[in-house]
Amino acid sequence: MPAFSRILMIAVLVALGGGAAHADGDPDKGAKVFKKCMPCHRVGPGAAALVGPPLNGVVGAKAGEVPNYAFSDALKNSGLVFDEATLAKWLRNPRQLVPGNRMTFAGLTKDEDIADVIAYLKTFGPDGNPPK
Repeated sequence: MPAFSRILMIAVLVALGGGAAHADGDPDKGAKVFKKCMPCHRVGPGAAALVGPPLNGVVGAKAGEVPNYAFSDALKNSGLVFDEATLAKWLRNPRQLVPGNRMTFAGLTKDEDIADVIAYLKTFGPDGNPPK
C-alpha cells in the first residue's frame, strides 16, 4: 500500500475514533462545565428564567420557544431545532450560529466540554426531571 494511502487511512480511522469517543459525553463532567452557564440558566424541577431561559428539555427543542421568556427575534425566527449537532454549534459560538441573538456567552472551546454539557442537558426533560 502506498505511503499516502496508509496515512489517509490512519487519518480517517483517528478522525472516526476520536469523534466517537466524545460523541456521547459524560453528564457528570457536564454538570461541572455547566457551572459556566449558571449565571444565566437553570435546569431541574422548578427551574425559572434568569438572564436566560431555563434549559429543561432543550435537547431536541425548537429554539426560542420556552414559555414566558422574551427571546430575540433572531433566535425566534431562526428555525433551529436544538438537536445535538445544532446545540454543539450553539455552545461553541452562539453569535456565529444566530447573528443578532442576545446571548453574550462567548462559547465553549473544547469538544469534550461541549459533548459533556449536552450529555448533562439530556438528563433533564421538559419538566426538569429525567426524561422517561
